[in-house]
Amino acid sequence: MAPPNSQPKKVSNLTVRIMSALVLIPVVVIVAYLGQPWFDAFVILFAAIMAWEWARIAGRRRNPADPSPAARLPVSDWTLAGLGLVAIVLLILLDARGDVFGLSVQVLPVTTATAIGVILATLLALPRHCSRAIWFGLGVLYVAVPAIALLWVRDDPVTGQGIELLAWILALVIATDTGAYAAGRSIGGPKLAPAISPNKTWAGLLGGIVAAAIVGLVTGLLLGLPSIWKLMILSGGLAVIEQVGDLIESAFKRRFGMKDSSHIIPGHGGVLDRVDGLLAVSVAVAALDYFGEGSVLSWL
Repeated sequence: MAPPNSQPKKVSNLTVRIMSALVLIPVVVIVAYLGQPWFDAFVILFAAIMAWEWARIAGRRRNPADPSPAARLPVSDWTLAGLGLVAIVLLILLDARGDVFGLSVQVLPVTTATAIGVILATLLALPRHCSRAIWFGLGVLYVAVPAIALLWVRDDPVTGQGIELLAWILALVIATDTGAYAAGRSIGGPKLAPAISPNKTWAGLLGGIVAAAIVGLVTGLLLGLPSIWKLMILSGGLAVIEQVGDLIESAFKRRFGMKDSSHIIPGHGGVLDRVDGLLAVSVAVAALDYFGEGSVLSWL
């Protein structure tokens, strides 16, 4: 029998984060390896969750003169806009591939569908949110464009290196976050952007760059690439983009007085909190693929 004053030990936040990662990472690896239709479904699911999280944040009222947390709006005030965002995201994801689950669909070009999504999401939120309705339109860009990029990267119809490219991106993002966290905690020093993210340091950024460069080195060796040093430099550059993506999401949450986008992933907050860097990196790599007419791994 436990002593009268004893209390059950709480599981540390770090332990919860590790346990969540051990569950989530294998799922991501499996669906990425399987490709269609599983990866399509996975991206659509997470895009829908991110759209809901974005609408949840943008639907909060905040008085800049009041330092207390922003008051949350009733569910009915942001649910409609959130559902509209989800519908638009699904439309854009369909357009990105031209087919989903093996079913061919006739939809608008990507840029047109994205523009329509921004306009509709803004108009849908306008009656309830007035001038802040533009944030819902921006949510379409923030969620849908990276989702399209991930599908583009995984398919890679030109070189057929989609799985290798996606594995490199995922490893790079995880390594950057881990290196930044380890260096930031152990070295400390000047803050990177204290007004946006007080915990980030320049040492952490450097640690993330080094970790990403190591991923580039290992990837180059495994794939037998002729210019490994170029991939290391590119990986280090993408680490900077990854950290910028993290800061952008932090600035958005701070604008509306929220710490986490949701509490869906134990120990990590929401999906947006976990993949903010991945969203930025996926767009950058997809752009390199598009303008380079082939996988980055094939022309480095």
